[in-house]
Amino acid sequence: MAKVELKGIGKVYDGEVRAVDNANITIEDQEFVVFVGPSGCGKSTTLRMVAGLEEISEGDLFIDGERMNDVAPKDRNIAMVFQNYALYPHMTVYDNMAFGLRIRKTDKAEIDRRVKEAARILDIEKLLDRKPKALSGGQRQRVAVGRAIVRNPKVFLFDEPLSNLDAKLRVQMRAEISELHNRLKATMIYVTHDQVEAMTMGDKIVVMKDGKVQQIGSPLYLYNHPVNKFVAGFIGSPPMNFLTVKIVEKGGQIVADEGSFEVVPTAEQQKILKDYVGKEVYFGIRPEGLVYQSTPAPKSNMQMKVTVKEPLGAETHLYLATKTQVLIAKVGPDVVLQLGDTVNFVPEMEKARFFDKETELSICDDVKSE
Repeated sequence: MAKVELKGIGKVYDGEVRAVDNANITIEDQEFVVFVGPSGCGKSTTLRMVAGLEEISEGDLFIDGERMNDVAPKDRNIAMVFQNYALYPHMTVYDNMAFGLRIRKTDKAEIDRRVKEAARILDIEKLLDRKPKALSGGQRQRVAVGRAIVRNPKVFLFDEPLSNLDAKLRVQMRAEISELHNRLKATMIYVTHDQVEAMTMGDKIVVMKDGKVQQIGSPLYLYNHPVNKFVAGFIGSPPMNFLTVKIVEKGGQIVADEGSFEVVPTAEQQKILKDYVGKEVYFGIRPEGLVYQSTPAPKSNMQMKVTVKEPLGAETHLYLATKTQVLIAKVGPDVVLQLGDTVNFVPEMEKARFFDKETELSICDDVKSE
């Protein structure tokens, strides 16, 4: 397969609209990398520049050490799976999968071998004589993936391939694509706006916002060590809670004062937060980092009112209101609370994060991009 390197890649439309700005990304050989971010963040544009479907305005693209900026898409030895499948409606599944090889004048016996092998891998051997209109959404997606497999490309590109499927089928196809990656040992780049897809599928995640790469790293690294408030809020479901707090000094220790309650940072966090005494910062805590207390805790007790309950079976999501802010907590099915109840939670401060209110960068966590 191949190593893909984006060095200072940028895309500017009409000389003024900057869709991608100075992207520096390395995808190692056989790695599964996911580009994730909200709509309009530049992830699909970046993928299309790798494919050659968008011209690169700035920077250099290398595949296996060879500069690809001016190489035609057909000569880059990549295969792309689109959101809308892009199947030919008048062709059978077999012919859809074989079409690209026929254009390249591949030997007929080799075409047959590759198509049948891809069909076996994807479990669509019984569908080869059908046309796309006779297939379900999941089956069409498998055909689109099969059309990419038969080409034996150096790099597979996926542009939000599961967004047209229902929730159950998306989960199934996520697992199938991950299994396919493990089987083919291929270099894959996958674009999605769904952070759950990113967390469950990628070896490495590239988080983007407003055309800029925010952070690159493994799913768990980004989850535990977000470089800024955006990454912290985007990675994780439900997202991290953010409360505006004021850093004050009381009795020789640093305290984060929310107005309704106070939380006491860890000793390490206090050392860094000394520089923020008298200032407001963002206090971030994930829903699972809030521990329910049946009675008020002696320290860092967050007393709040239950405003919404979302029972999900194995867990319940509670929306909790302070005097001015709302946050979400996860509790087990054994915790029975009613709307309007005043409840007590204690944050696991080792898992808490603080962010500068002006820059929104992480304050107390030694984070890096990779």
